[in-house]
Amino acid sequence: MSLVTDILRNHHTFAVVGVSQDPAKYGHEIFEALLAKGYNVYPVNPKYEAVDRHHCYPSLEELPEKPDVAVAVVPPGAWSEKAVETCEAHGIQEVHDVCLVFALRSLQEEKAR
Repeated sequence: MSLVTDILRNHHTFAVVGVSQDPAKYGHEIFEALLAKGYNVYPVNPKYEAVDRHHCYPSLEELPEKPDVAVAVVPPGAWSEKAVETCEAHGIQEVHDVCLVFALRSLQEEKAR
């Protein structure tokens, strides 16, 4: 968990790759949780034009600025080599298979102490 909390402490701009418009989906929850904590967050999903009135980008390459971190919230096996290569080529740290929502809660509890 320390890697994830370190990422949240030290970075401010995130891309949520695989974000969903459905509030019941994990990708939507991560997007909203990061926004609520004051992070700069870009939704990325070629299926949508917008997510909660935020312009949704079809790919990492089309973002207006380079995010510090790309969070993959796609089904297992869907996080492609191309996505990893894109992150590496642009110096973007990528995170997948972790629970950022849990890490955000842990940080909030830590700050409250």
